[in-house]
Amino acid sequence: MSSYILGIESSCDDTSAAVIQGTKVLSNIIANQSVHKDYGGVVPELASRAHQQNIIPVIESALRKANINKNQLHAIAFTRGPGLLGSLLVGTSFAKTFALGLDIPLIEVDHMQAHILAHFIQDESGDQVPDFPFLCLTVSGGHTQIVLVKDHFDMEIIGNTIDDAAGEAFDKAAKILGLPYPGGPLIDKNSKLGNPNAFKFPRPKIPGLNYSFSGLKTSFLYLIRDHLKQDKQFIEKNVNDLCASIQRTIIQELMRKLIKASEETGIKTVAVAGGVSANSELRETLMSMEGSHGWKVFIPKFEYTTDNAAMIAITGQLKYIKKEFTDQKVTPYARSTSK
Repeated sequence: MSSYILGIESSCDDTSAAVIQGTKVLSNIIANQSVHKDYGGVVPELASRAHQQNIIPVIESALRKANINKNQLHAIAFTRGPGLLGSLLVGTSFAKTFALGLDIPLIEVDHMQAHILAHFIQDESGDQVPDFPFLCLTVSGGHTQIVLVKDHFDMEIIGNTIDDAAGEAFDKAAKILGLPYPGGPLIDKNSKLGNPNAFKFPRPKIPGLNYSFSGLKTSFLYLIRDHLKQDKQFIEKNVNDLCASIQRTIIQELMRKLIKASEETGIKTVAVAGGVSANSELRETLMSMEGSHGWKVFIPKFEYTTDNAAMIAITGQLKYIKKEFTDQKVTPYARSTSK
């Protein structure tokens, strides 16, 4: 019988726990923190306090839904980083204590690696997984990377953002438009009713495979500012077109570098991961590449796009097989040290 792994995710504002058996997710419970909506973004101190309140009920729910008890667990995997240090400390401390009490192995997981390895979850018998090597566009509120994945734990970042992440650009644009947090999904929703060619923004001139989105955010801010001087109702009248235009610009930039990476490496197996992989236009654009560029595209299920413990659990399962365990001295890290 395959081993049961409990995954714990607490890198930002979602407290999540999941139980996996082999490559099948038995439960994936997520507790969201609505308190941050009042502040237009995640408040680290409030996030860590909420994690303390949520972590035990979430883990109890995950075990109950998986229909197992804690004594059946073979190991506990947890997010060590990157993320908000206070939030990570809650998850790390609980995982260490729980593993010690149960006398089972403790497995540390890198959050960004886990996003990529979520592609190896096989809930159904027909679920396909990417063959090595493949390229993965990992894009979220804090990261935008093109990763060359040679094996489960042999990954090389070949493209990275030199400033802001694409997800941050979505959220910042939404905030400028007066949309509530988190704004990325609302940009996506409104863009379906807008003209993506209504407004033009300059394309970043960054060499190689790296990204930059800070200039785009500034350009969007200045466009709004200048038009509001002439018409105070400019945003209200054009919100759908503005959403569609900024979204199209971000997606085009993401794809431009990803296409370049595929051409340079000769790799046509391409995956996407991270919170922004839930964006409908990005998913549609990637799928269209199967016909136009001969790619084999892998897009995660929606429940595995944003921060979740299932991706931590599958990574833990793969490490458990290799017996890659950590000890009680482990501490979280806020920033990844991977190159």
